[in-house]
Amino acid sequence: MTPYWVTPLAGGVLIGLAATALLWLNGRIAGVSGITAGALFPLRGDAAWRYAFLLGLIAAGALALHWLPASAPSRVGFPPALLIVAGLLVGFGTRLGGGCTSGHGVCGLGRLSLRSLVAVGVFMLTAIVTTFVMRHIAGVA
Repeated sequence: MTPYWVTPLAGGVLIGLAATALLWLNGRIAGVSGITAGALFPLRGDAAWRYAFLLGLIAAGALALHWLPASAPSRVGFPPALLIVAGLLVGFGTRLGGGCTSGHGVCGLGRLSLRSLVAVGVFMLTAIVTTFVMRHIAGVA
């Protein structure tokens, strides 16, 4: 049996390699919110790599779910309206923070960006407070 830490370690290594490859080969930062925004409203000649990157994310997730189904346990009973609100808030937060966890947390911290360090601190604090409120005050498990 594989030790519990192998799968997340492999995932982290693959994310780091993908972010490094995108920077070295394309000169772009692997910030998923920025890549997605650019795919929705592409500049001339700037769409193909964005679509390829996003399709790669989806394909990798589908393959991982197929080969390692236990790595993504399903959540049953979570209110759909709350999921929609959460998704909209994440989108708002990425615009407000000038990027997402992949751009700031993976790429920005790797480049020793002070702005990214502050953004990741705010992301983490927000996640901690949100989890506490949802589980202990609102009673959503």
